[in-house]
Amino acid sequence: MSFDDPDLIACAELVQRADPDRFRVAMAAPVAARAVLFPIYAANVEVSRAPWVTQEHLIAEMRLQWWKDAFEEIASTGPVRRHQVVTPLARVLDAEGAALLTGLAEARSWDIYRDPFEDKAHFDRYLRQTSGHLMLAAARALGPVDADVVLELGYAAGLANYLMAVPALEKAKRVPLLDGRPQAVADLAKDGLVRLQRARRQRGKVSVVARPALLAAWKAGGILARAAAEPQRVAAGALAGSEFADNTRLMWRAFSGRW
Repeated sequence: MSFDDPDLIACAELVQRADPDRFRVAMAAPVAARAVLFPIYAANVEVSRAPWVTQEHLIAEMRLQWWKDAFEEIASTGPVRRHQVVTPLARVLDAEGAALLTGLAEARSWDIYRDPFEDKAHFDRYLRQTSGHLMLAAARALGPVDADVVLELGYAAGLANYLMAVPALEKAKRVPLLDGRPQAVADLAKDGLVRLQRARRQRGKVSVVARPALLAAWKAGGILARAAAEPQRVAAGALAGSEFADNTRLMWRAFSGRW
């Protein structure tokens, strides 16, 4: 696959428009890694927005089912439908990677409805299957990894992104948190920081070639630290850090390999 491939270019453009943070992660990776990351990140864009493009629950479920069927085609190694994202995706995923994205799509069903999470286990499973599965699918497609380390990091990154999204979820009449009291929010962020540091202490279990996929957690530490110290910033939508500092941090992590 080369960047002369119109499908790959379409994937990159989709990610650039809809997921600028992961676009920057892909662009900070070696060129060969970008050809793997862009189709995976583009598939995530399509799946994650499927529940939000319509108010009709049945149509949203049908959109998610279309993607689950596509991932299952990839996993079966049989014929795969022609699509500007699915076609290049089939070149970079194996059956296990496709199964991870199927789990991601299944978890996204929660986004269609306005029901709260059932309990902490349900919330954890949602973050693990969305952010965790995405990071693991991307990392595995690049090289050997320890799945537990990547899932732990993916959870922390997903929690950081989720806390950033709380105001928008509330505006959309969702119930994003099991307990929105400041202390509960701070405790949730502190747990994310523990997971983040636990994963980083095990960097050696992730191959060098797979590390670009883990750069997607580059903002997580700052976001979670701010939420832990000042949990009221979550509801206020004030968790973002300095763009200059964030970009500098990404470049340093990409150069050093210390995700």
